[in-house]
Amino acid sequence: MSPFDAIVVGAGPTGLACGIELKLRGLNVVLIEKGCVTNSLYHYPTNMVFFTTPELLEIGSIPMTSLNEKPNRTEALKYYRRVAEHYKLDIHQYERVDNLSGADNAFEVRTTDRYGCHHVYTARKVILATGYYDIPNLLKVPGEDLPKVLHYYKEPHPYYNQDVAVIGAKNSAAIAALELFWTGARVTLIHRGAQISEKVKYWIRPNIENRIKTGEIKAYFDSQVVEIRLDSIVLDTPQGEVLLQNDFVFALIGYSPDLEFLNSIGVMLDPGTQRPRTNPTTLESERSGVYLAGVIVAGMHTNEIFIENGRFHGQQIARDIAEKLAHLKR
Repeated sequence: MSPFDAIVVGAGPTGLACGIELKLRGLNVVLIEKGCVTNSLYHYPTNMVFFTTPELLEIGSIPMTSLNEKPNRTEALKYYRRVAEHYKLDIHQYERVDNLSGADNAFEVRTTDRYGCHHVYTARKVILATGYYDIPNLLKVPGEDLPKVLHYYKEPHPYYNQDVAVIGAKNSAAIAALELFWTGARVTLIHRGAQISEKVKYWIRPNIENRIKTGEIKAYFDSQVVEIRLDSIVLDTPQGEVLLQNDFVFALIGYSPDLEFLNSIGVMLDPGTQRPRTNPTTLESERSGVYLAGVIVAGMHTNEIFIENGRFHGQQIARDIAEKLAHLKR
């Protein structure tokens, strides 16, 4: 098989945008995704509504429509499927990248698909658009490996009439706590800070604060879980140790990009900020021919890049790749 001009690792909105921009420039590109198309969005809460408007989620110059001012998860999934189909992107779903070897203009990408079959692709350039939603930040306490501990919140129904602890105080934790409460769970919010995060959206924050004020949702601030047991959790609070009855724990304290994988393939990180070192204009890393797109450009600072601005990375990268490959063929 002739080498691809580029391989895009990840088929989220940013990965799709990269694939589109490369294809529009006449380049041969394949996208490899370890889950389904827009895998991270698929794993968002079922009833999630985006904090932004449809036009800020658009890629490939295809309009996005929504019944309301802000689109929901279902509308976004449908939109990105439609975009992928429109551009006839070559997407290999449920295939995980195991290794990247070779050098600029002669890369070798090894993968394993869902059936355990191994594949080898060759490519002139590689774009990493792997996001950050796959590795949850851990509490690192005894009992965190119990089945009742969850790092992703999907929907509230299974937790009706259960004692549920939500750890965290940003948007995802606040929304989960409210939905669980509205569905009939007995909710306790636990946060190591002094209050609900100021980053919680303005229409959510008063709601969660009022539920806490009335005692409908119990909250422990300046506190942290120190042990998780089968039927309880142990907290360290300003008033001392507290033992709470508990059926489920949602540890919603954020997620991290796979920096270990980046290091393993030769993408260097700034020791102070943990940001991958990239050319700000082209987004090429210090490993020639390897580009970064989307939130992983920010390293651990995952709140700096979202779909709204990460979707433009495809244009920067595709422009540079097209120019370099054109020069190579002369």
